[in-house]
Amino acid sequence: MTQVQDITSPMTAMEKRATVSLASIYALRMLGLFMLLPVLSLFTEQMPGSTPKLVGLTMGIYGLTQAILQIPFGLLSDRFSRKTVIVIGLVLFVAGSIWAALATDIYGVLIGRALQGCGAISAAVMALLADLTQEVHRTKAMATIGASIGVSFGVAITLGPIIAHQFGIAGIFWMIALLAALAILVILFVVPNPEKISTHRDAEYIPSELSSVITNPDLLRLNYGIFALHLILMASFVVVPLLMRDAGLEGGSHWMVYLPVLVTSMAGIIPFVIIAEKKRKMKPVFLGAIATLVVANVGFVVLHGQLIGLIACLWIFFCGFNLLEATLPSLISKTAPGDLKGTAMGIYSSGQFLGAFLGGAAGGWLYGEFGAVAVFLFSAGVAASWALIALFMSPPRYWANLLLPLQGVAAERGSEFSKQLLAIAGVEEVRLHFEERAAYLKVDSQRLDKDQLNQFLQQWR
Repeated sequence: MTQVQDITSPMTAMEKRATVSLASIYALRMLGLFMLLPVLSLFTEQMPGSTPKLVGLTMGIYGLTQAILQIPFGLLSDRFSRKTVIVIGLVLFVAGSIWAALATDIYGVLIGRALQGCGAISAAVMALLADLTQEVHRTKAMATIGASIGVSFGVAITLGPIIAHQFGIAGIFWMIALLAALAILVILFVVPNPEKISTHRDAEYIPSELSSVITNPDLLRLNYGIFALHLILMASFVVVPLLMRDAGLEGGSHWMVYLPVLVTSMAGIIPFVIIAEKKRKMKPVFLGAIATLVVANVGFVVLHGQLIGLIACLWIFFCGFNLLEATLPSLISKTAPGDLKGTAMGIYSSGQFLGAFLGGAAGGWLYGEFGAVAVFLFSAGVAASWALIALFMSPPRYWANLLLPLQGVAAERGSEFSKQLLAIAGVEEVRLHFEERAAYLKVDSQRLDKDQLNQFLQQWR
């Protein structure tokens, strides 16, 4: 028989504690990283040995080491203590931050940024979250972490110019080190200890499933999308802070641009998120957001010498960026089979970090060789290529993921169990993994009969 919890039951106190504390680790770490985005090019430009190429590489190198190490760190956490792997990653992150804070030339900051990226703990944190939450609550817990990252971005990009103006770029790196050290204390003394380490296909990368994910054309389109999005973001921020300074706005005052731009652009996309999800118009909204990136970068080409023009284009850019940043993970979740979600998200994250690396490197090189216009033309071209690729994406299925624990269901009864589940209104796909004692479901939330599902689960207890 199977022992399952009512899908409408609330999180336990331990699950809430695990979710909030792990979300705070993400927030503390990302807060420091995002603070660098609007100021790094401004301050490293003046350092000994600095060139535009090295400035761009310094901005992006973090993404390269993250892309290389985030999946291996996650796999290591399957073999060893999750907390141990996370602490090691945070120690590397602290060490890189201190190295960069003490640097006296651009090469020191470059090495420090690379070392920061070696603390690739994202996959391990998600695996620990899966260990500490029941299947029926895991999607909610992951969404909480996603929200913490979004809040961190908005706060950090506003605080970065203020802190850098007062304490210099070294001050930000020292603050990053302090925040990461605080995250170590949280993981050691606040995050609960899991009873056991298990494999969770919804949260972890499964090497044997790699071919299934990379050969899926719809997932490939989305992976190219996140790669392109963060390439454009990093390339743009190699030059946008410099252009605002050259247009007469001192670096310490840049927050007065970023704060209203971010707040109003976030408010502006809310109706489109509702249309995409509730009205089920995801594809046209998605394509419109990509087109917005093209428009913003073409605008930068024309208006990059005027402060008002820069601010207007920056607002248009963040309207598209925020909407895409919010919808891409949702599309990955909708597109990937329930038991491949963790693997799909692992490859997706690697694409995101690789895009940040190449965006920084390409942006710095183009700016040094051909000027700011070349950076924006390049970004507009990347966005246009993404729009062309996305044009042929399949209309997304508006299905959510639901996990149910299987304990005691014999494999020979799996077919009967699946057949009865699929007969319930709103249950669209069922994948059973008896070795993990888990059932991975895709459900249509608007059609799902939760009462009928709970009655079914009661019958199988």
